[in-house]
Amino acid sequence: MDKRKLNASGCKDMTAFKALQNVTREEKDKVRLEKLLATIFYICDLAGFRIDGRITFQDKKTGKIWR
Repeated sequence: MDKRKLNASGCKDMTAFKALQNVTREEKDKVRLEKLLATIFYICDLAGFRIDGRITFQDKKTGKIWR
């Protein structure tokens, strides 16, 4: 049995395990978004444009909207 999934009393604690998984997933999503934004700004700069206003993205995998 994977001891990382156990709480202090030795019982399965899927809530804490799932919370840690969610934090890791959110961090990975944030890195993906930062890479995407860096690429967009770089391409705009090369083409002689700048972004004026709000950019909104929706993740196809999770449905999360990033503003």
